[in-house]
Amino acid sequence: MSDYKITLANLFDTLGSLHDLCASLSEAQFEVQTQCPGWSVKDNLSHIIGTEKSMTGQGSTTHRATSLEHVKNPIGEMNEHEVDSRRAMSGKDVLKEFDQAMAARRAQLESAPEEYFTKETMTPMGKNTMAEFMHIRVMDCWVHEQDIRRALNIPGSQDSASAELTVNRLCRTLPIVVGKRAATPEGSSVVIHITGPIVRDISITVINGRATVVESLTNAPVMELSFDSNTFVELATGRATAQEVRSKWKVTGDIELGERTVGAINMMI
Repeated sequence: MSDYKITLANLFDTLGSLHDLCASLSEAQFEVQTQCPGWSVKDNLSHIIGTEKSMTGQGSTTHRATSLEHVKNPIGEMNEHEVDSRRAMSGKDVLKEFDQAMAARRAQLESAPEEYFTKETMTPMGKNTMAEFMHIRVMDCWVHEQDIRRALNIPGSQDSASAELTVNRLCRTLPIVVGKRAATPEGSSVVIHITGPIVRDISITVINGRATVVESLTNAPVMELSFDSNTFVELATGRATAQEVRSKWKVTGDIELGERTVGAINMMI
């Protein structure tokens, strides 16, 4: 199976998981606030609808939100307009629109030729292929599914293929965190243990001023940091600060370096 087809399978799996989760919710549950500032459970679903409808060519809302206090960039402003346009709707009606929009999106993606996924397009990370954009969409949808699940205390999909994809993408930023942001000294090594449900052990050494992931260490690590994959995702996506989840991470060795590293893990804008 082609890589982009695997990505699509992950996307459809996560969208299906979102439907199943939200189909069981009461209107009161749809209004529960999540860790996304200003966004309820329903708002997270509205955000996904807006993005996927836009990418399907169904157009964006002409509605304009009057409150943009949580907005940090143009993409955030666009998201807020989509979310606010559905705030007067019931959760049940938002879910109905979600189902219709995702059915159209799935039909489009399944019928698209391979060239659609290999052509260059603009993504949130700059110019890349549509296949890479789909990879980002899996992460975004899975992260928002987890936002909803944490808010409602309904855990699930924490060890799915989309969870693994998300953790892998977020791990790409760790050398920047360890080297540039946490200022790990030249020649020093650290190890980051992600203990599960998605398990990773990542060794990073600063070589010629650049933090690099290495297969094995030639020196003892000056610091080791451990947390589960759910905590890692919360930190890396800015859902929680290091202090808010202090009981969920552990540092051995250079404590100050470990604290700087945890505090710098958020790479979302």
